[in-house]
Amino acid sequence: MKAELGLFPLPMVLLPTERVPLHIFEERYKELIGRCLEGDEEFGLVFADDEGIRDIGTRAAVVEVLTRFEDGRLNIMVEGRERFRLLRLTEGETFHTGEVTPITDADDPPGPESVQRALKLFDRLRRLTSSDVERPDPEQQQLSFAIAGHVELAPELKLDLLAEVSERARLERVCDLLERAAETVEMRRRAAERAATNGRVELG
Repeated sequence: MKAELGLFPLPMVLLPTERVPLHIFEERYKELIGRCLEGDEEFGLVFADDEGIRDIGTRAAVVEVLTRFEDGRLNIMVEGRERFRLLRLTEGETFHTGEVTPITDADDPPGPESVQRALKLFDRLRRLTSSDVERPDPEQQQLSFAIAGHVELAPELKLDLLAEVSERARLERVCDLLERAAETVEMRRRAAERAATNGRVELG
C-alpha cells in the first residue's frame, strides 16, 4: 500500500528495531518532528550523501524526547520500524516528503543452526569488546536486524541488509559480518600486545 511520508535524509542508515539519538536543529525538521510528536506519527529516515537520497529507508518512531532547548532544538531517541521503498519525492511541505511502499520479507526463515551460530558469534564479539549490550531475543522474527543494530556497520552494508527480503540470507550475512568483526578485534588485540613488548618475548 502506497503512502506519503515525511522524510529525514541523513548520512546514516537506521535498521528495524535499532535505536539512535538524533539532534534536531533545522527549522524544517523541527516542524517534521513536532508533527510526529503531536500526532504520534512516524517519519522516514533515508540515507543521503553527495549522490542523493537512496530509494530504501526505514520508518522511525520517536520513543523519547531527551532534551528540549529554549530555541526549539531537540535531542530525541528514535527507533527503526518498518522498511519502505521510496517511489518518488513529493512536494508541498518545508521538509522532504515522498510516496513510499512497504518492503516485506519473503517466507524464508533461518534454521535453528543459523540462529544459534548468530547468537554465539554475537556473544563472542560482546566478550571481545567488553560490551554490556543485551543479548537479543532469539525468538523474534527479524533477529538479523536486532543483532546488526548493535554492531558498527558501514552504511552500504546496512543498506544491503535493508534490501534483503530473506531473513535466512540476511542472518547468514550478519553471521559473516560478525565473524569478520571478531577476527579483526582479535587481530588488533594481538598486535597491541606485541607492540607493548616491542615484539619481544619476555623470558623472566
